[in-house]
Amino acid sequence: MFRKRGGGLGLAAVAYIAVDYLRHLSPWWHEVLQPLLWIVLALIAITRVPFYKHWSAELRSALVFIAALIFMLLTLLYEMISVRSVTAVLGLTWHRNTPPLPDTGQWILLGLNEKLPQVIVNILRARIVGLHHYLMLFVMLAFSVLFDSIEAPGLGIGARYMFTMAIGRFLRAISFASTILPSPRPWCAASRFDVPQHPHRWAQKFYVPYASDSYAIQSVIHHDMAYGDVVVQDDGYRPDWGVMSFLADFLRPVPSGESAWINLLKKAGGGCNDLLYSGHMLVAVLTAMAWTEAYGGLSSVFIWMLVAHSAQREVRERHHYTVDCIVAIYVGFLLWKMTGFLWPLNNTSRESRLKKLEKIEGKLYQAAKDSDMDQVRDLLEQVQSSSQTKNEVGNERGMQIFAGGTIIFALTVVVLAFVLTSDG
Repeated sequence: MFRKRGGGLGLAAVAYIAVDYLRHLSPWWHEVLQPLLWIVLALIAITRVPFYKHWSAELRSALVFIAALIFMLLTLLYEMISVRSVTAVLGLTWHRNTPPLPDTGQWILLGLNEKLPQVIVNILRARIVGLHHYLMLFVMLAFSVLFDSIEAPGLGIGARYMFTMAIGRFLRAISFASTILPSPRPWCAASRFDVPQHPHRWAQKFYVPYASDSYAIQSVIHHDMAYGDVVVQDDGYRPDWGVMSFLADFLRPVPSGESAWINLLKKAGGGCNDLLYSGHMLVAVLTAMAWTEAYGGLSSVFIWMLVAHSAQREVRERHHYTVDCIVAIYVGFLLWKMTGFLWPLNNTSRESRLKKLEKIEGKLYQAAKDSDMDQVRDLLEQVQSSSQTKNEVGNERGMQIFAGGTIIFALTVVVLAFVLTSDG
């Protein structure tokens, strides 16, 4: 399945992880080497642009790439609203007083800390790789198409990555909003969210009276009706957000907090409830799946080792329960397998060259037998030109403009992704 690859991409991946880890070992060297590495990688990619031969394939994938990007942004917006709402609906008092769920994965890791050598424990605790590393590793993989390290088009694998991630994040938002799970970090909500202390009126009516009393729970199951006679405390603050004012009922802002609804979503970050399943792990698994399918080799083993390290750190640092990481791994695997129709694409240019080669096979054999190198060269040029349509041949300048615009757009998206994303 895989073509023979050089080791350049794998070495670049290891170098990036190593240089970025210097932030913990030597901040001064990190500040010097990381920007230098980024500049070198960007310049190397740009110098390859004039020699890239698959811009027609990139053009065919451009609309799909843009559609996948828009779809992913919309799902991320929906996810951010869901993150804030599941935290706000029960109020800060519930978050502070509700203990975390029992997690056997956490128990196992704590037990291993007592059994394993301290060096191994320190490696497991080390913050070697984070969300931005996986994003950068995929960016490096996608840009390696300029060196023919992976199958063209690069926009195709980018579209598949974003589309798969969008589906995964959408399913994740539906999952954690369906059943609200307590955070492994009970102090998180009070330190990060400005929401009322009391629950939302829905929770006051349908949850609070039946939250802990076994008789009340049994009765509500029997009657299938909320029967408690409770005084509902409503939120008094209603900001004027224009057409987005309906969000106030879900986001539950307070007068002393942010005034704009979009700022509330930016502060939500990765949330403070347990959000089944892990968004960090979904990104990690999709990056590893893309790397394995597109590039393969020992470097993909290295990426999967990073995924395993990230999973145990998510549990160890109590950002997620063990089940969140396990579910994210198999969901990411299955979703990536389901979106194979987006990339790799059927190589129509290769098929047309093979068909043309079959037609002139006799002439080519005869020319080689006669040592007529001019005739051989002319026949091979015919094979090469057969993969180009009239529009592609006649619109070379337009293709150059598209190539330049694609590189600028892709680099801009990369920069914005690193600047705007935080906490998953």
